[in-house]
Amino acid sequence: MNPVKGTGLYVEGWKRLKKNKMAMIGLGVVVFYTLIAIFAPLLPINSYRAQNLLHKDLPPSFTTAGTLAVEKLVSEIKTITDSGADPEVKVRLIEEKKLTILRIEGEMKSSKVHNTLYIFGTDYLGRDMLARTIYGGQISIAIGIIGTLTSILIGIVVGALAGYLGGRVDAILMRIVDVLYGLPYMLLVIIFMAVFGQNIMNLFFALAIVSWLTEARVVRGQIISLKNSEFVEAAKTIGAGTGRIIFRHLLPNTLGVIIVFATLRIPSFIMMEAFLSFLGLGVSAPMTSWGLLVQEGVEAMTSVPWRLLVPALGMTVFLFSMNFLGDGLRDAFDPQSKNN
Repeated sequence: MNPVKGTGLYVEGWKRLKKNKMAMIGLGVVVFYTLIAIFAPLLPINSYRAQNLLHKDLPPSFTTAGTLAVEKLVSEIKTITDSGADPEVKVRLIEEKKLTILRIEGEMKSSKVHNTLYIFGTDYLGRDMLARTIYGGQISIAIGIIGTLTSILIGIVVGALAGYLGGRVDAILMRIVDVLYGLPYMLLVIIFMAVFGQNIMNLFFALAIVSWLTEARVVRGQIISLKNSEFVEAAKTIGAGTGRIIFRHLLPNTLGVIIVFATLRIPSFIMMEAFLSFLGLGVSAPMTSWGLLVQEGVEAMTSVPWRLLVPALGMTVFLFSMNFLGDGLRDAFDPQSKNN
């Protein structure tokens, strides 16, 4: 009779996760976004930096940019003609528009510039909104991942030491956490960015500087619940040191909770970056992010709504997907879960 092989927590967790359709859809969307962000330089899209003022504020369309630009100029000529402006001014403006139309039509025959498709439209400098949304996602996702990894790493070390060592070490570390919890987090980040400047590295550091507090408490609680377990006593019996017990025995048994928490932290970092960019303290030009694109889109949402809708929709889909995935992972790794 063959012995029955047991399955680990992660194998069972993956089986439960696969039964959660929304979590799997979220996982698929997150993987898709991540691959698009990683391989953005290899994609057949326009440069997110390329500007062409003749193509500014073009609507989403599968029509070539030159054709749309000409149609826009014709509409502007009609508006000028019907206006009550000075006749001489009207004539001069109309002539300028007509010359621009002739220039565009001539360049369409000899150049590919005006034959470009902007399926998500363009912004106020004639930059491709599709390219800017993809590269903005690259920055926003990177901020979410790096910020989460940094905060998780600090939180794991502080929480594990406090939970396992206990006593005075625990009291000192937790009092530090309590003090930092009492400070206005976003105000500290805003002050840091205002003082040290809008640099991408400063942004990473500012977001991670006190974001590890909750992680430390979560890890501490898990370590306290496990430190008197039989496998820990066995490790002590064979002479394992404190570091080995914490990092080789205790932390691997809390990894499920840490993974779940990490997936739920990534959206919060992206939202914090978006908030800072909305205030003008986040990513600065020529770089871009979803938050910066939304901030720029809000300024002209009545006249050119696609500048707001395109990045906002892209960011919303990703954030919802991360939340669905995080909820699914929480259910999958919950020992009390009833999912089968």
